Amino acid sequence: MSKKVVNIGIAVGICLLIGFLSGFATQSSVNDWYMTLNKPSFNPPNWIFAPVWTVLYIMMGIAAGIVWAKGFHHIWVKTALYHFGFQLLFNALWSIVFFGFKNPFWALLVILILLLLILLTIKWFKVVSKTAAYLLIPYFLWVCFATMLNYRIWEMN
Repeated sequence: MSKKVVNIGIAVGICLLIGFLSGFATQSSVNDWYMTLNKPSFNPPNWIFAPVWTVLYIMMGIAAGIVWAKGFHHIWVKTALYHFGFQLLFNALWSIVFFGFKNPFWALLVILILLLLILLTIKWFKVVSKTAAYLLIPYFLWVCFATMLNYRIWEMN
């Protein structure tokens, strides 16, 4: 197996693990507290989130694996992957703050930071691999949507 395939496999696994662990915070309140919130008309049905996030985590992992395969000894690769890791932490933190702490306001601040970190990650991924950067665009767009949803939920409650 090539180094690239192994790196992609490991990175996808890490992303899916983060998503799975974030799911624990989500499940703790999605069927009770979240159900009681006022939500905007554009709020998708709950069942849509798991498949969308699964696809996004896989795409994120593929992107990170492509970058990683370029060689961690390169400063641009290290910088890109540090940004990726940092945004992945904020991705998980959002679920903990929104669903675990049941705090849409602080979650909104977290997701705004996450958006900035995703943009910086895309910028650094583009330096290493345009393909990797493009793979993160659907994730960025989904988090933009999630930010609007988070804002409206905070505003309505």
